[in-house]
Amino acid sequence: MKKFITAVSILVCIALACHYAYYYKGVYIKWNTKEVTSFTSSDATHIYVNHKPFEIKGVNRGSGIPGEWSTDFAIPKETYLRWFEEMQEMGANTLRIYTVQSDDFYEAFYEYNKNNPDPLWLIHGVWVNDYIQNSHRDAYAKEFVGDFIDNSKAMIDVIHGNRKISLGRMASAGSGDFRYDISPWVIGYILGVEWEDVTVAYTNDKYRDDPTKNTYQGKYMYTTDEATPFEAMLASVGDSVIAYESERYGEQRLVAFSNWPTTDPFDYPEKVEQFFIKCAKVDVEHIRTTKSFISGCFASYHVYPYYPDYLNFFDDYSRFGVTDVSQFRAEDGALNTYRLYLSLLTRHHRSMPVVISEFGVSTGRGIAQTDQNTNRNQGHMSEKEQGDAVLSCYRDIKAAGCCGAVVFSWQDEWFKRTWNTMYAVDLKRTPYWSDYQTNEQYFGLLSFDPGKEKCVCYVDGDTSEWSEEDRINEHISVKYDERFIYFLIHKDGLDIDKDKIYIPIDTTQKSGSTYCKNFDLRFERPADFVIEINGRDKTRLLVQERYEAIRANYAENVYRFNTYVKENIPAPDSPEFIDINLMLKLQKFESFGTRELETEVFPTGLLRYGNANPDSRNFDSLADFISSGDEIELKLPWQLLNFADASRMTIHDDYYEHYGVEFTEIDEMHIAYADAKTQTGRLPFSSVALKGWENRPTYHERLKSSYYILQKEWGDKDEN
Repeated sequence: MKKFITAVSILVCIALACHYAYYYKGVYIKWNTKEVTSFTSSDATHIYVNHKPFEIKGVNRGSGIPGEWSTDFAIPKETYLRWFEEMQEMGANTLRIYTVQSDDFYEAFYEYNKNNPDPLWLIHGVWVNDYIQNSHRDAYAKEFVGDFIDNSKAMIDVIHGNRKISLGRMASAGSGDFRYDISPWVIGYILGVEWEDVTVAYTNDKYRDDPTKNTYQGKYMYTTDEATPFEAMLASVGDSVIAYESERYGEQRLVAFSNWPTTDPFDYPEKVEQFFIKCAKVDVEHIRTTKSFISGCFASYHVYPYYPDYLNFFDDYSRFGVTDVSQFRAEDGALNTYRLYLSLLTRHHRSMPVVISEFGVSTGRGIAQTDQNTNRNQGHMSEKEQGDAVLSCYRDIKAAGCCGAVVFSWQDEWFKRTWNTMYAVDLKRTPYWSDYQTNEQYFGLLSFDPGKEKCVCYVDGDTSEWSEEDRINEHISVKYDERFIYFLIHKDGLDIDKDKIYIPIDTTQKSGSTYCKNFDLRFERPADFVIEINGRDKTRLLVQERYEAIRANYAENVYRFNTYVKENIPAPDSPEFIDINLMLKLQKFESFGTRELETEVFPTGLLRYGNANPDSRNFDSLADFISSGDEIELKLPWQLLNFADASRMTIHDDYYEHYGVEFTEIDEMHIAYADAKTQTGRLPFSSVALKGWENRPTYHERLKSSYYILQKEWGDKDEN
């Protein structure tokens, strides 16, 4: 009996070991002897699916939803199914994802496509860990290329429904039991991410004299004599991916390597390269394929119209073979450097087609970059402006000869951060509130608006959603949600174009002034902010200079002095209230011909008049206030009032106690009212209780105006 138990135990252990090796590690016995097939291919200018020319009209989809980090992969199957339908109704034929998702995604994708005569196609990505790219490692380190290859093979098993991945096994990837074969609808892979230029440069420099790293020869991919060590690494990864799928599954698909302008294949004038610190190139023209690879390659680029706009800093493009730029000029004479740049890419890639696999603009109120020629900016664009910009980018992509365009992105993602606001927020809490000042959160065609079914308030002139419970004094009512704090301001006989009204706000007891020198106002409490209502074009929010976030963090860039030197520290009760700005450019003065560059800021405290109700014919998603009769409706995004985490009502503490941004929680703020014509004496304040929602934000989905603009271009015709 003991021998029997021992034998059974050994067999069970062997079975478990084989199960683990096969499903978790990708170990298999090569048995496939059938001819390798592919339903995709490419030539120098086109992609083909099922032997027909195919234009990729796609959307990128991230993994984030409100209240969850993207790495939680918390989107449910039912949501995926609804989104797939909405994507196709818009006219998209392709979805791109960046990494392995949860198993719910693959089940939903299989269910959506299995009986669908017009399927939604997929381009699957493989992520490279951010930490590895930004560490001391070169691209040949095991943690880089080894994990890159292993994760690529795991991705192939996933799409074939033949893998199990434990939680945390793959960095920035989902986990689960992947049992659904979605490979019939996967047209290709984009391997890698936006490469860090320093990683590329470090790898190339480290191995520049190593012949084993300057060349690669595989069964499916090899490099030319001009290849760099980094490009040879990419060839080895691509070859391994193709070999694995060919040998295990008898199939091949399109292969591309991710790229972007920072590591594009071009040489720019020395001054431009120095200014942008462009130190590396990745050129997939140095990677070739053998006859054994029957599918094809394409060149994948993420290209946005606003940064880095290298071509905007010089005007002699003869080095690229372009002597006449008239075809790239708009009717007003402005040079469309975006279309010109795209044309340079298609001219350069003579052996494969080009796909712009990321492009878009943000509807966030905040802004981080500007497109000086065509005004397609990174932020502070209304939903209509976003749609028009995406459409014009798409038309530029088509005109340049690219064979595909993938919009970034399908949905907004609350967890995102942006370089010019990340200092101001608690980065551990970003998924739990909607920060309208952080533009990176609002690239989506689908918005997550606060509230389970609708927002608590719409700034549209209709005051029916306001109740007596919202009133804090005879002039002001207040309410808030996950994105805004709202004000209803009453004045008998209001004339929005002539009357001046002031709304002082006290948030922190560490600073603030009982006197506002700007408007000769006196307060019973020290105020930190003042809303100045001064017509449709001059209404703004001002901050007491001690509590100005940009000074506390960027004084040397903006003001040319160190604010923490004793004589430069504003007094806690300073009566000066100043404009609120966002950083746009951080740079020392530099001259490019007739252009002079220096630090730039954006007047984010200036408030915009308009109707912010999505159901209105005059909808302006960036509208901050509107008047109707004797009432003004006004909303402020939380970060504009120096909130670092609205979900816990956390604000900035005194900068000069901490030499920078530290956080403190509050449970109330105080608000007053002043009429410039009648106000005398010290203004009394009324209290507003503040209670956060912790990790439980409410939200509902809404397709943006930009969705319907793109739908008119994509949805009414099928060229494929």
